[in-house]
Amino acid sequence: MRNIAIVLMALLAGCSLAPKFERPETETPAQFKELTPAERGSWKTAQPAEEQPRGEWWRAFHDPALDQLEADAIAANQTLKAAAARVSQARALVGVAKSDRIPRVDAGFGPSRAKLNGASLGLPPGTDVAPFTTWSGLITVSYEVDLFGRISDNINAARSDYEGSEATFRSVQLALQADVAQTYFALRETDEELTLLRNTVGLREDSARLLQRRFDLGDIGELDVARARTELATTRSDAIALERQRAQLEHALAVLLGKPAPAFSLAPAPLASAMPAIPAGLPSSLLERRPDIAAASRTMAAANSRIGIAKAAFFPVLNLTAQGGFESAELGDLFKWSSRTWALGPLVGTILAMPLIDGGRNRANLDRSYAVLEESVAGYRQQVLVAFAEVEDNLANVRTLDDQAQATRDAVASAARALRIAQVRYNAGATGYLDAIDAQRSLLSMQRLETQIKGARATSTVALIRALGGGWNAAAPVLVGSR
Repeated sequence: MRNIAIVLMALLAGCSLAPKFERPETETPAQFKELTPAERGSWKTAQPAEEQPRGEWWRAFHDPALDQLEADAIAANQTLKAAAARVSQARALVGVAKSDRIPRVDAGFGPSRAKLNGASLGLPPGTDVAPFTTWSGLITVSYEVDLFGRISDNINAARSDYEGSEATFRSVQLALQADVAQTYFALRETDEELTLLRNTVGLREDSARLLQRRFDLGDIGELDVARARTELATTRSDAIALERQRAQLEHALAVLLGKPAPAFSLAPAPLASAMPAIPAGLPSSLLERRPDIAAASRTMAAANSRIGIAKAAFFPVLNLTAQGGFESAELGDLFKWSSRTWALGPLVGTILAMPLIDGGRNRANLDRSYAVLEESVAGYRQQVLVAFAEVEDNLANVRTLDDQAQATRDAVASAARALRIAQVRYNAGATGYLDAIDAQRSLLSMQRLETQIKGARATSTVALIRALGGGWNAAAPVLVGSR
């Protein structure tokens, strides 16, 4: 009896026919190219970190309004809710796959009416057999022995799909957080630029009134007045265009927060000048942190397990079935001990079945499974390449925008001095008003560019955080964007 139990346990354990899963090798550079020599760290071996918390990275900007918007988005964004629902679906499918490890028990109760042929009962041909009614109450137990790992591979595939859906959820969550931050900073950039334009409109209104009085007194010609009014109207037009842009950004932010656009508004405020220092880490750590890379890895694992399922289709399937209960011609006698019935083994179908001729179906399905794995490997490697490119892009953006910001500040200072000189020369009658207008236009252009670069630095910093996989560890060796 003990030997039989050991054999049964070995049969129930089964064996997997899936290939051993190994994450494919990818070319990992020693460091990010766009880091300055002082910022570059040393290479380290990557360790899996798919479950590493991403952290509330936006708090590094020290903006309470942004903190609240991020919390609102996480609580109410519909795209994130849909991604969470997909995780729940994948988790449920794991439960469905695991159920195949447990014997299935079905119960049935009811009558059946039959009329048999006499020959089937061994009676002479033509013998009339009266129809009869049978009442039955039966319990059927069925179980598929996992001889060749079909069930275990199916569970592994479902579990990998579930883990991939969790990683995809984290990727959607990170994308949402980054979108909220970038839209918010774009809105604040527009606020600051609008303030600049409105102040310029006020100054040009004063200038236009002053020139009109001088024209009325005969000190200047009408050309200067016309030019002043043109510049005033142009600046007003630019401000109106920015108001439209701000409205659209506010509406986009409302959608991200899961709120109706008419019910959401955000008071104007300036854009913060200081940007946080971002730990860029090392190239190898990027593969540990990016949730989209983790999702691609889980997709490969699921495809690998499904190769085992396809291979198992070539081998026999062992189904065990047992049935027991009561059967009687009369309902009142159904549950008497004398009405008991049971069947076990070949009587009800201990079946060992395997395909002999299937028209090449199983071979084609196996070939397809290998092709799916090849596709997922290529997708994983492509995602790694994209990840490195995104980090390099945003490292370059942050670095060059820092340099551009400094150059633009110098340009603003020079343009302001040029305007003062032009106004003095115009008031002294040494030059025409056109020189003063050009100087005003140049200063406004440089001031707007300075504001736009501030906004671009903020959105590029957020993009770098997203490209690095979210939050960071305080012990990270490299800081970027702290200048």
